[in-house]
This record gives sequence, structure tokens and C-alpha cells, in this order.
Amino acid sequence: MSMDNLEKQLICPICLEMFTKPVVILPCQHNLCRKCANDIFQASNPYLPTRAGSLTSGGRFRCPSCRHEVVLDRHGVYGLQRNLLVENIIDMFKQESSSSKPAPERKEEMPMCDVHEEEKINIYCVTHGVPTCSMCKVFGAHKDCEVAPISSIYQTKKTELSDGIAMMVGNNDRMQGIISQLEEACRAIEENGRRQKTVVCEKFDQLYTILEEKKRQMSQKVTAEQEEKVNYIRGLTKKYGDHLEESCKIVEQGIQTMEEPEMALFLQNTKPLLKKIADASSTAHLDKVERGYENMDHYNIEFKKEGRALRSIDFIQDEEDEEEDDVDGEAAAEEGDGAQTVSGGSAVTVASVQPPAPQQTNSSPSSAKNTTVN
Repeated sequence: MSMDNLEKQLICPICLEMFTKPVVILPCQHNLCRKCANDIFQASNPYLPTRAGSLTSGGRFRCPSCRHEVVLDRHGVYGLQRNLLVENIIDMFKQESSSSKPAPERKEEMPMCDVHEEEKINIYCVTHGVPTCSMCKVFGAHKDCEVAPISSIYQTKKTELSDGIAMMVGNNDRMQGIISQLEEACRAIEENGRRQKTVVCEKFDQLYTILEEKKRQMSQKVTAEQEEKVNYIRGLTKKYGDHLEESCKIVEQGIQTMEEPEMALFLQNTKPLLKKIADASSTAHLDKVERGYENMDHYNIEFKKEGRALRSIDFIQDEEDEEEDDVDGEAAAEEGDGAQTVSGGSAVTVASVQPPAPQQTNSSPSSAKNTTVN
């Protein structure tokens, strides 16, 4: 029954057959055979140019399952991400289906009791949750325990494992969706970072000779946050990927256990497997990306005040030279600003008015960062 339910999840809504690789995942998280997706795409975009039977420019079509509109880039359906998880499950399902027939030959491997080596394991100790033999119940370690027929416990645990596997398959699909969103967020951060660095460079080009060093520093700040965010997203993607890989292994182990015909062996393997499923089902230990985390447009700069300061550069009185002239008795009170009389002639001292240093407000990558030049 559980294998039938799993098979239903692997049916393409277009061809009504088991998915044919490659399998593509739509933005709405539904899956299609790429060939079926291409057929729908061509039917929805009959006037777009084609090459070798496939559309070569962007277009759009609606998901046959939820009617969500799917917008494609110039690569068409070949730009859609493949769902490797579904493809792996299809391979495992086919392998398990083809190898299930010769299983009865393994009946000879009925496990024996570790304590009473000549006794077969034929009952289940409910108290300790382990299969055991009748001798252990009569005068062995389980004589005071509650026991039950191994067949009834077998059906209960098999149903529990089947439900756990179905839950894991659903969790893995959601995990695949989260990974896709993280990868998209990573690309958005990189694009926003590149765009914002271009804006910064364009602003600094107006005052290039004066603010070249400051431009380099602020560009590095944008790059640093971009790299920090990208590294964080990639690290988080790796954590989700590792969790997904472990979940796939548990699913594969669960499917193999489901095909175990011997009830005692099945029950021996079920308890630790169910614990693994319970542990792997929780994603509470994985971080979630805050909304707007990928934005980089909080780097704003403005040079109006600095431009006015540069345009107002003029001759000024050097205060230090004026103090020296007072000591030497050579200062003249009537001299205008910007000129002073010295022995042997006159000199004009010019000092450049440097624009005030830009004010910057920095914060951690998880919060908004705003860089303003007043």
C-alpha cells in the first residue's frame, strides 16, 4: 500500500505516466517531465521561434496542477531546474520494484535468539520494545514483561514506518523548494551587489581625482557585505543540502526496510529507523533567511555638499604663517585674506578646502546598511 502511494506521487499530470527523466521543477514546486513541459510551452507560445523542436526564446505558460503562471527566460524549458530528488526516488522505486520478486528466498534467514541459540524469535516484548523468543518469556530476561504476537506488532510498526516515509518524502520536497529559493536569493544578492557597486563608481567618477581612495574603500564595503551575505547563503544552502542528503539516505533505508519480508528482522530494524526519521523531520536547527536579506540598495551616496565645497575653493589666509609673521614683527593688519607681505617681495598662500569626510552608518549584514555622503 505504501509503495502504491509513493507511485502516485511520481505520476506526471500531463502524460499520466511515471515521470520521464529529466524531471523539471516549476517555481510553484510542481514537477513535470521536461518533454511534457516543452509540449505545453509550445502550445502556449505558437508564434515564438523554435530550433530542433524546442522554443529558443522566453515565453510563459501555466502550471497544469495549480494554474500558476510560469515565466521562462531565453533558454525556455531548458532553463528550468531539474528535480534530482524526484529522479533519484524514481530510480530507487524502479530498483525496489524489480528486486521485490525473489525476496521469498530469504525466509531461511529467520533470526535466532542470542540467548537461546536454538530458539527462533517469535514474540515481541512490548515492555522493552524488542523482538525475542518464547524461552526468554518463560524463564529468561523477559519473564515479567508484557509481550504480544510478533505479527500484530509487525503490522503496527510497518504502518508507522510507512507514514514516516510518506512524511519524509513531503519534507524533502519542501526542502528542495527552500534550496531553490536560497539559490535564487544568492543570485539576487550577487546581482544587486554588482549593480550597487556600479552606482557607487558612477558617483565617485564625478570627483575621481579627489575621492579615488574613498571610492575604493566604499566599494570594498559593498563587496564585503555582498561576500558575507553570499557566504552566509551558501553556507545555509550547504546545511540544507546536507540535511536533504541525510533525509534521502533515511528514505532509501526506509524503502529497503519496507521490503523486508521477515517480520522479526523488520522489527529489529524499525525502532532505530523511526528515531532517525523523527530526528531528520525537524528543521528547527536550520536558520531561516529574513525577508529582504538579499537587498543591497541601502548603499546610497550623495555629493551635493562636497560639490559646493569644491566649487568654493579659493585663496585663504594660512593661520600658521600669520602667527610666524606676528613673532617676526612682519605681519600687517591691513593685508587682505589670502596674501601676506614678506621681506624681498610678497607671496600668496593657497590652501585647498577639502570636502568634509562622508558620514557612514554601518551595521551587520542581517540589518539595513545605509551609507550617506552629506
